[in-house]
Amino acid sequence: MKLIVVGASYRTAPVATLERLAVAPADLTRTLDRLIAQPYVTEAVLVSTCNRVEVYAAVSGFHGGLGDICVVLAEQAGCRPAALANNLYVHFDAAAVDHVFRVAAGLDSMVVGEAQILGQLRDAYHWASGADTAGRLLHELMQQALRVGKRAHSETGIDRAGQSVVTAALDLAAELLDGDLAGRPALVVGAGAMGSLGVATLARLGAGPLTVTNRGADRAVRLAESYGAAAAPMAELTTTLSTVDIVVAATAATEAVLTRDVVTRALAARDRDRGPLVLLDLAVPRDVEPGVAGLPGVEVIDIDRMAALVAEGPAAADAAAVEQIVAAEVDAFLTWLRGADVAPTVAALRGRAEDVVSAELRRLAQRRPDLTDDQRAEVARTVHRVVQRLLHQPTVRVRQLAAEPGGDQYAALLRELFDLEVPQTSPVDTVPDVVDATVDDYPPTGGER
Repeated sequence: MKLIVVGASYRTAPVATLERLAVAPADLTRTLDRLIAQPYVTEAVLVSTCNRVEVYAAVSGFHGGLGDICVVLAEQAGCRPAALANNLYVHFDAAAVDHVFRVAAGLDSMVVGEAQILGQLRDAYHWASGADTAGRLLHELMQQALRVGKRAHSETGIDRAGQSVVTAALDLAAELLDGDLAGRPALVVGAGAMGSLGVATLARLGAGPLTVTNRGADRAVRLAESYGAAAAPMAELTTTLSTVDIVVAATAATEAVLTRDVVTRALAARDRDRGPLVLLDLAVPRDVEPGVAGLPGVEVIDIDRMAALVAEGPAAADAAAVEQIVAAEVDAFLTWLRGADVAPTVAALRGRAEDVVSAELRRLAQRRPDLTDDQRAEVARTVHRVVQRLLHQPTVRVRQLAAEPGGDQYAALLRELFDLEVPQTSPVDTVPDVVDATVDDYPPTGGER
């Protein structure tokens, strides 16, 4: 069984492509099922945030698995697989493990070190587990990735610079508003996890008065009350826009909420002496219609602009420390993986030996019916001891060799020499409780929405 990662991120694809690739929560199970239905894909986890769409999969063959995954991603994007070629990256086996662990540690995030990706990986893992598309390999990979991410944040200082994307975007907004958001009236459109993070961050920075609007009014009211903000009906979006200086848009809508028409009417009612209206679009698909960026008196900060302007990178020492953690954990996982690959072969070899012993003991019983039960039992114990001693050192040694680079060759050699049929390892049926225990310190969404 092979591990493969196929995906696109803010590093390789524009927002427009990520929008087409993004999988809404309502479609996650269907897309996971579609992946598993492919001939070469046996396990799948799908990560879909505003900054990345990635498939982690166990496949029976590299080229076949890659083709299968690209077909599903292309269907999601509504295009031919070839049209995505320049936007996708592919990692296989050791490189795939390294990539997943780097993502979990925040090293691959737009804002290096942000912790919210851990919650998003946890959500993706639980979703795949619920859809029964994560088997033994991906269960182990995701559990270890979550643990690696927590190690990175608890054992290094990467959190000091690892701010959320919301914080980084608001820092950019402050530069456009005389360097300070304190006392600036602000609006948050959307009351989900990203919207909640937006309200919390704006409140911490002293922005205000704060207003929250959401299609579900009750949710907006609850969020607003938590931070001493006001809730406004979505139907009054244009009026509310005309009274604020900064907007954080983070809804799960499939179409733009802040259209050119809405923003134009808000600008007409807004005092021109207040400076620019800054719109932070942190949603995928986008909440701000593309034409809005061309309006006079408006500044739009979206994922594309973030990728170009955000100064990435915590302190070099912290980043280096996280890199060391990731490298060590990748080696440990690959050692486990090679050992896991040889274990079924060793079990099959021992099973073959037991079959041979059982057959010979039955033959002995037919040829020597005069033996007493005690004598037959003693012969059986002796033969079993001989076989176990003969197999002990070779099986111990093959496990040791399997943990080294290229160790899979030894398992293949055993299968060839003894003509062993090794059954496919069945998936793990349940997700261990340790998953929740390792990552509950981090919110489920935020940095990579």
